[in-house]
Amino acid sequence: MRGEFAAHVERALVLLWEQAADSIPEWLPMRYIDWLPTVYEVTAAFQPRRPGRSNLYLILLDFEDRRRGPYGIYVGMSRYAPAQRFDQHKAGIRAAGSVLKRGIEVLTGPTLHLQHVARAEAAAIETGLAQALSDAGLLVEGGH
Repeated sequence: MRGEFAAHVERALVLLWEQAADSIPEWLPMRYIDWLPTVYEVTAAFQPRRPGRSNLYLILLDFEDRRRGPYGIYVGMSRYAPAQRFDQHKAGIRAAGSVLKRGIEVLTGPTLHLQHVARAEAAAIETGLAQALSDAGLLVEGGH
């Protein structure tokens, strides 16, 4: 599907989900995001050194009403699993306003290697990752 017109890709993804939803891995995004390869490249540069209880996560944000593109990304860190933390954001539990209002889905794939990291290291990675994604031209929220 690479190189295809975005509308064709979206239509193909809808058909794929209808036909094979049970066999599609959880980490696969539910929509076409042209900058997702960049996110994988940037996050791969961050390698944790010490195990711990913190998890880093990325959330796709809907910025359809902004000029810089239809999507943005939120960078976060939590002791909870990324999907559970996303559900908390959407329920208003210690929610970031951008995720509560604009959060679409968790982008699990790029941060699979950034799970169970020592807290201090995770905090440093969160800040560095947000800055690196912003430097790559993405609209970034979070990453305190």
